[in-house]
This record gives sequence, structure tokens and C-alpha cells, in this order.
Amino acid sequence: MSYIKGYDPETLREVIDAHECAERLAEIGEQRSLPALLERVWLLKVLGRLEDALVISEQSVRVARMAGTRKDLLRARILHASVMHARGAYAAAEQELTMCADEAEGQGWSGIAAFAYQHRGKVAFDSGDYDSARTDFKRALFLRQDAGAADEQLESTLLAIDAADRRRASASLAG
Repeated sequence: MSYIKGYDPETLREVIDAHECAERLAEIGEQRSLPALLERVWLLKVLGRLEDALVISEQSVRVARMAGTRKDLLRARILHASVMHARGAYAAAEQELTMCADEAEGQGWSGIAAFAYQHRGKVAFDSGDYDSARTDFKRALFLRQDAGAADEQLESTLLAIDAADRRRASASLAG
């Protein structure tokens, strides 16, 4: 079951049903498996509980480092960076996402690399660098297509490209 109902075309944030997300968070409880930790991080993040999300995301990175695969570790690091981004730590998030994208591409893991580029594009978008955001979103689109991603993922990336184009156009008109 997907808790994402769509994406806000102006902010690129996930549109969620907060009640459903809170129920799922309660259902997961204090489970310590890596999948449960990662899901808790995401749920806490979209519910705006950023301090809790940060603590659990740091824990998920430690668990992935000790007991997961390299792919698991990259996913945990990308999610951790997305929490840093949500907290306003753009430079730290961008640096972490760059390292994750580089490693994933170097390993030929297109889906994970696309995940990192999509999030790095959101960091650039929120910091007003619409050219970089567009470049990252285009790279994510290419990689998602290469990985055979679901239509919903491709659509969210196309929405992000369109939003970056709109912001870039309005910024050039204002400037």
C-alpha cells in the first residue's frame, strides 16, 4: 500500500494521508528490522517529526552498515540525507546524496542512483538552483527508465522537471 497520494507541483513534497501514516507508524511500533526502521524514518519525515526522523535515520544507517548489504546502506544514507534536507541542512544533504549517487552509478545500480539524484534535485530546487535541480531530475528520469521503474516514479520525476522549468522561467522573468 502506498501512502503517497501524489506530489505537490509547487513544493515537490509528497501528498499523504497523515492519518494513514500515523496509523502505520503506530503499527510498526519499535520494530528494529532495517525495513521497519527505514519505513519509520520516512513516515516520521512526512509527518513533520524531523527530530525523531533524524534519530531513527542515524540508527538505520548503523544497522545497515552492520547487517545490511551495500545497497541497503546506500538506501539508508539517501533517506538520512532526505531528513537532513527536510531539516534545512542543504549542504550536508547534497554532499551525502552526491556520494551515494556516485557509488550507486559506479556499481550499476540505476534505481538507487536515480533515488539519490531525485533527492539531490529536490535539495537544489529548495535552495533555488533550478538549473541543477533540472539536471538532477533529468538524470533521475534517465536512470529510472534504464531500471524499468514504475510509471508513478517516472511521473513524479517528470513533474519535478516541469516544476524546475517553471521556477527557472519565473526567476528569469523576475530577474
